[in-house]
Amino acid sequence: MNPLFDALENRLASRAPRALNLPGLVLREASVLVPLLVREGSPYILFTKRPTTLRHHAGQYSFPGGSRDPEDVTPLHTALRETREELGIDVSGVRVLGALDEVPTLTEFRIQPFVGVIPQGLEYRPNPDEVEFVLEVPLSHLLDPTIRRTERRSVRGVEYDVDFYTYGSHVIWGATGRILRDLLRLAAELSGAQTPAR
Repeated sequence: MNPLFDALENRLASRAPRALNLPGLVLREASVLVPLLVREGSPYILFTKRPTTLRHHAGQYSFPGGSRDPEDVTPLHTALRETREELGIDVSGVRVLGALDEVPTLTEFRIQPFVGVIPQGLEYRPNPDEVEFVLEVPLSHLLDPTIRRTERRSVRGVEYDVDFYTYGSHVIWGATGRILRDLLRLAAELSGAQTPAR
């Protein structure tokens, strides 16, 4: 197991994830798994590309996840269930390292991200209704500050920053980019790498 994963688990255990506090705004619950894995001894992060036929976030890169169903006991159950449904893998061996801060979306969801390590040797069987393809990106690439750019956007009179991460022809942004920024900030602190300030 990569030593960074142990350090991440310890760091996430020592901090409570920040919950959203948006008075007057009711957001639907959702959860995602930020899947980490090891390829040839190096840590990678897994993303899925959503089909262009979907109603929400069509064609964007995302982490496996979705809305919390009534039968989901906890938000973590949602993240693992959705990962199983989207990637077609056995999630019983996923090592959950902890939770990141909640993130809102423009489609009125509040996303609780969980970081988890996928066991080696699993074969993906993506659900074509939800996943166009699976993308694995080296963590070292994502920690390179030159592949990130930030744009200022305004929605409903509120200005905020949008981060874009480029990997070849792939561009990761939106809520996934905000979740990724939170994880990369922690990973940079633990590995001594340099990333732009939050």
